[in-house]
Amino acid sequence: MSSSIGSIHELYHSLEIKDERPYVIRVIEDFKKRSLSYHTYQGLVLIVTFLSYATYHVTRKTSSIVKGALDPQTPTSPSLDLKSYPWQKNYLNLSNGNVTLLGANNGGWEPFNGSDGTAMLGYLDVAFLAVYAGGMFFSGHLGDRMNLRVFLTIGMIGTGFFTALFGMGYWFNIHNFYYYLVVQMLAGVFQSSGWPSVVAIVGNWFGKGGRGLIMGIWNAHTSVGNITGSLVASALLKYGWGWSMFVPGLMIGFIGLVVFFVLPVSPLSVGMHMGDEETDSPKKGFLAEPFMPLEAIAEHETLEEEKAVGFIEAWKIPGVANYALCLFFAKLVAYTFLYWLPFYISYTEIGGEYLSSETAGNLSTFFDLGGVVGGILAGFVSDKLDARAITAASFTYFTIPALYMYRSYGFINVYMNIGLMFIAGMFVNGPYALITTAVSADLGTHKSLKGNSRALATVTAIIDGTGSIGAAIGPLLTGYFSAISWDAVFTMLMTAALIAGLLLTKLVIDEIRAKIDGYRSPRGSRADVLV
Repeated sequence: MSSSIGSIHELYHSLEIKDERPYVIRVIEDFKKRSLSYHTYQGLVLIVTFLSYATYHVTRKTSSIVKGALDPQTPTSPSLDLKSYPWQKNYLNLSNGNVTLLGANNGGWEPFNGSDGTAMLGYLDVAFLAVYAGGMFFSGHLGDRMNLRVFLTIGMIGTGFFTALFGMGYWFNIHNFYYYLVVQMLAGVFQSSGWPSVVAIVGNWFGKGGRGLIMGIWNAHTSVGNITGSLVASALLKYGWGWSMFVPGLMIGFIGLVVFFVLPVSPLSVGMHMGDEETDSPKKGFLAEPFMPLEAIAEHETLEEEKAVGFIEAWKIPGVANYALCLFFAKLVAYTFLYWLPFYISYTEIGGEYLSSETAGNLSTFFDLGGVVGGILAGFVSDKLDARAITAASFTYFTIPALYMYRSYGFINVYMNIGLMFIAGMFVNGPYALITTAVSADLGTHKSLKGNSRALATVTAIIDGTGSIGAAIGPLLTGYFSAISWDAVFTMLMTAALIAGLLLTKLVIDEIRAKIDGYRSPRGSRADVLV
């Protein structure tokens, strides 16, 4: 017996395991001489990653808020019909034949306050999303080859730096369009590091069982970040638009430091392994006389031998291409609402009157609240049915009548608009949340990988990166179609939702067949066919 224990210790020391615990956790555990429980780590991971990605969205949302200060003449046109938009009379200065916004900060900010200012702001959005989408593929590739805690910290601090740098153009009196364009593009590069990292880290700590519901709740960070960004940026706008960018930049930088000092990226990094739920056990792996179970040693040896999955290999994982293309169209719909919904509300007669931009912005938050409910509901249903594809496809098909109802009956009164907008948000964001979280984590640990865990970030990046291309195209197309009519815009969105659902048809059929086989053969696995 003693010789067996000695051989285990000898094997353990020969592995030369590096202490990769974050500094704060190391101090706490070294002081207590005991490890934190597995559930404590899981809670810590959910909270820190939630705050992390919420601040990513805080910085992303602020740019849409400062547009009104940069280009206060929006909307403006020589042919602006004030009879169609009576509320504008309270905000427009019509002296000398010019149309400008009352209360604007020195008439806006050059070069965005000219006749082509709105187009320039659109170029910033498209450039940001295009670089973000492209950077996503490389970020996932790097994330599977680096310490995710360090990688995420670099991404957050870089995002904060360039967001603040955009705002500093206000104090340095910078009026060069290309300065803001380059800064936004560089911010997009660092922003792309966030999603693959946080999904991979959460996936490391949570098994497939219950993952849909947990990630559905966790995915509320997107809406929380959007709402927080709107409130913070709006509150600071009166002090100068630079503050609306600078302060959110500081916020994400601070949370980035929290990530570096607190966030454990995987159970193994803190001396545990997946499923170890002992609540009062000695620290594993980092005591003066360490002891590691044989299965944990084997797991460590396997991890050392694992190689990160290549980009092409990740595309070949069953289901990745289907979900990536589905998300292209699902995110096209979601991001069109993100960028255009307040504008659409302010230019739509609701209950016989037009709403101010501020009221329209506040009203649009009900879409985000619906998205929170949709994400949680989609995760819960997919867990109960053990059917990700069936759930995602069902939500995308329900999106079509939801969009039709909102366009056709949302104008009746404010309450009808809020109710239908909430329902639309629920069905639009439900599959979007499910695919970018639970599905990505499932596919990153697909059985075809034979236990190789180093594919999570790459798979997540492929799926969300492809979706982000759609996110860039949707708002761009909306700018063109809205000039024709808003009916054309909603037709485009409903068509995109239909295509998104159809792209999952093969996976839906596979899940149905697997369930039928499961009923016929009770001993068979109900989840042999993954998404």
